[in-house]
Amino acid sequence: MRTYQYNYYTPTKIFGGEGAIEHLLPSIQQYGNKVLMVFDSNTAHATGIYDTVVDTFKANGIQWWEYDKVDPNPRLYSVIEGAQLCKDNDVDVVLAIGGGSVIDCSKGIRAAAFYPDLSDYDGLWAWGASGKDIKETLPLVVICTMASTGSEMDGGAVIINEHTHQKGGSFHGDLFLPNVSILDPCFTYSVPPRHVAAGVADIFIHTSETYLDGGDGTYLVDGFAEAIMRTCVKYGPIALADPKNFEARQNLQWAAPWAINGLVRAGRTSGWTLHGMQHPMGAYHDIIHGQGLAILMPRWMKYILGKGNTVEKFAQYGVNVFGIDANLPQQEIAEKAIDATADFFFNKLQIPSTLSAIGMTDEHFEEMAADAARGSFMFYVPLTKEEIIEIYKQCL
Repeated sequence: MRTYQYNYYTPTKIFGGEGAIEHLLPSIQQYGNKVLMVFDSNTAHATGIYDTVVDTFKANGIQWWEYDKVDPNPRLYSVIEGAQLCKDNDVDVVLAIGGGSVIDCSKGIRAAAFYPDLSDYDGLWAWGASGKDIKETLPLVVICTMASTGSEMDGGAVIINEHTHQKGGSFHGDLFLPNVSILDPCFTYSVPPRHVAAGVADIFIHTSETYLDGGDGTYLVDGFAEAIMRTCVKYGPIALADPKNFEARQNLQWAAPWAINGLVRAGRTSGWTLHGMQHPMGAYHDIIHGQGLAILMPRWMKYILGKGNTVEKFAQYGVNVFGIDANLPQQEIAEKAIDATADFFFNKLQIPSTLSAIGMTDEHFEEMAADAARGSFMFYVPLTKEEIIEIYKQCL
């Protein structure tokens, strides 16, 4: 039996449930009274959070500066601009209002505020990517408005270097864990349906990336992972059909951080194959992350079925997540599990089923596959550049 050492550290203080915004002011004031507010303008205004926050700040002598130029796939230039605002105004704390893109950008900002020369673009990217010289970050408070990436309770930030088309966990480590995250499911009611669906797919695949990867004797964490995926299967369609269903929104919002905060990785390896293939897609095309992952997953599963322990693991997944009859032959269960995965994403969640449907072409398949293949030795089933291109083509 293979066993792996693991470390688990999640110091983020969570305030959850309806009305959790009441904890915002003390959460800010413990760090100071100068705030950089990073947000998506549409979301912040649609939910009413912007007015609530600004009214709170005005009534309590909090100074704030605003930054709302965050792309759906955040770029390094946004990190630099936000960090410059922090430097210029001696900011005490960063407040992120939004989903994964805003939170990730804020994580980059909180570190880059301590980088000595923000005009040194390549140097900042290398500094963030290595992480070894990052000794200090600004405090980060999060108001999470979307159930998706789980960035509100994890120590990673995915940023794009738009000069080189690199996308990855360019800022990562314990110093990037948010200090406080506020999770009010009511703030997710106004999320557009396509983003709700993509967020559910992201939660599901964050979990499955680890669940389907290496490790023996991981019965407990397998059970955690299966519960998170079943939560997505149960409540994702309900949230789409009934956007103000509090039970669905609360369960999905709480599932998101546990999918990625290290809980289901304990005692096992994780190559994150689908993210390895999707990140280059996001670097060349401004697609919704969860949509790209969902399009890849069933084709990837079908492509690797029969290699390594995939039949056994896919069968376990099919039985415990989708309720497929355990008495069927394992091969049949595994095949039905792939079909159930596709049905969940493309029919139940109504995610577009092809890359062309979300605006992608095959123009950069070579570059994307070459980028993905550099980490393929860590994949659940290692893939060559040519094999990755073939999976991309099957998704097109």
